[in-house]
Amino acid sequence: MTKRLLLLLFIGAASFASSAQDGYWQQNVNYCMDIDFNAENHTFQGAQSLVYTNNSPDTLDHVFYHLYFNAFQPGSMMDVRSRTIADPDPRIADRINNLQPNEIGFHKIEKLTQDGEKVTFSVEGTVAEVQLAQPLLPRKSTTFEMKFNSQVPIQIRRSGRNNEEGVDYTLTQWYPKLAEYDRDGWHSEPYVSREFHGVFGTFEVDITIDSKYTLAGTGIVQNPNEVGHGYSETTPASEKTTWKFKAENVHDFAWAADAEYTHLQSTLSNGTELHFFHRNDSIINQSWTRLVPFTEQLFNIMNDKFGVYPYAQFSVIQGGDGGMEYPMCTMISGTGSFGGLVSVTVHEAIHNWYYGVLASNEQKYPWMDEGFTTFAQNIVLDSLFKRNNLNPQERSQRSYISNALSDKEEPLSTGADYYETNRAYGSNAYSKGCVFLDQLSGIVGQETFDQAIMRYFNQWKFKHPTPLDFKRIMEKASNMELDWYFDAWIGTTKTIDYGIHTVTSSGKKTIIEIQRIGSLAMPLELKVTSEKGVQYSYIPLEIMRGAKPAPNEISKDWKQENDWPWAHPFYRVELTIPFESIKRIELDPFQKIADLDSKNDAFPSGNISFPPK
Repeated sequence: MTKRLLLLLFIGAASFASSAQDGYWQQNVNYCMDIDFNAENHTFQGAQSLVYTNNSPDTLDHVFYHLYFNAFQPGSMMDVRSRTIADPDPRIADRINNLQPNEIGFHKIEKLTQDGEKVTFSVEGTVAEVQLAQPLLPRKSTTFEMKFNSQVPIQIRRSGRNNEEGVDYTLTQWYPKLAEYDRDGWHSEPYVSREFHGVFGTFEVDITIDSKYTLAGTGIVQNPNEVGHGYSETTPASEKTTWKFKAENVHDFAWAADAEYTHLQSTLSNGTELHFFHRNDSIINQSWTRLVPFTEQLFNIMNDKFGVYPYAQFSVIQGGDGGMEYPMCTMISGTGSFGGLVSVTVHEAIHNWYYGVLASNEQKYPWMDEGFTTFAQNIVLDSLFKRNNLNPQERSQRSYISNALSDKEEPLSTGADYYETNRAYGSNAYSKGCVFLDQLSGIVGQETFDQAIMRYFNQWKFKHPTPLDFKRIMEKASNMELDWYFDAWIGTTKTIDYGIHTVTSSGKKTIIEIQRIGSLAMPLELKVTSEKGVQYSYIPLEIMRGAKPAPNEISKDWKQENDWPWAHPFYRVELTIPFESIKRIELDPFQKIADLDSKNDAFPSGNISFPPK
């Protein structure tokens, strides 16, 4: 193991050198783990050697480890929160509280040293705090050696044994994991409900387990000719087999094991290998065989529109309790409708762009992975199923508006575990986060947005971007100021509502008065259909200090109006079109704005009254 650690130490130092050029820094951690798995009693012994490189400007005198399995014990924060929140997740409810000692999860640290010196540590719930034997100076590395033993809990949420579809083991958030230290300091949040944040590095994981099990997970199997199970034609002769996995530039490692997995494979034109693992059932076999070409297409679309998937392999694995993303793989339910299977696969696979490669702090900014993923998912599904919707994000708009009209909405800046309801979290992280991007594409223009979202991926891959980092990408691409939008949409519950207030005749002209009813101002587009044809009026906000270009397909019919100062509740558009020749007037014709009340967005409409001529 010594040679492996020296190599990982070099990698950690090199990563600092490359990232320090632009003033950005991030920590690096490299794991070597040897796991001896006992399937008879659902426990395992672990030996973990971890090289941690401090690329920060700070001297560290302590570190934290996440001990996620400890959440699956009666009285844990996850247990109490799931029983006391207003709308409990039925997958959890009071199930943790009813676990027996042989059903709970736990991590027990038996020994921990730093560079050979014993360290002291304390455990509170799902977090261990370690006092270092020697301070870790900036640009220096240290090695932690740990012996631990763990028990796999009954499958309740994300990780566990014997899920409802019969999968033997889903091992996610399953090992003592070093907490992240970044520009905002330590992130040692307890495991209460959802979302994670990890340190990029390399994982070399050896798992010794009964030979009947097929394993799938993060990384690439290094000894396929020894393990068989579809990785090769080999049939292991011994009772136990050691699987050797390796993954580089990832911030977590997950795996699953089942004695009845069927293993399918496919290779994309660029060489990326796709692996599929599902239980052997006639209906499931048929659905998962059909799933393969859809997964191939989704990777091709994502590579083209959002950035090239950078790893050599991706695995779709039946396991867990719904759908959950992990680096280079996903755990999903394997049954249900085919459309549902495709949808969950698309969503969870896309997370490898938004979570896996662009590793924002999910605890702090859950919308940056869920919202961005939902946005891309809607585009991919629209293409896969050839829906040709005017706006593929319409469903997410409706979901957000429904929550905004309720009394349950909370600011998008709320931390993942701190929402008062699961509904508010889901609506915000998925729908409002998605709408954030859709509206932004309308603000800066689709072509600019498409270029910038690709630039965001390429500039920030394998890093931990924040909303500010994303904002600067968009501002530089559009030459606009975007504080007004980011601050209001993320930090408040301000809403958008515009309406056509009046349409009047003035000689051979028509005057349209638009009213801002909502509390959040937005640039607008107005489509006017008359006997002469179609004309578009574009109204930028003054505070943008810029304007988007006319879309190519309608540039000859596009007119940019004067800026609208956001504090003014009314705005007048003067058309050189006689009132009598107008057939229809529409606000937001491309459906880019989540307007709370769209009934007053068109003329003629029964909701709009006009003064006498």
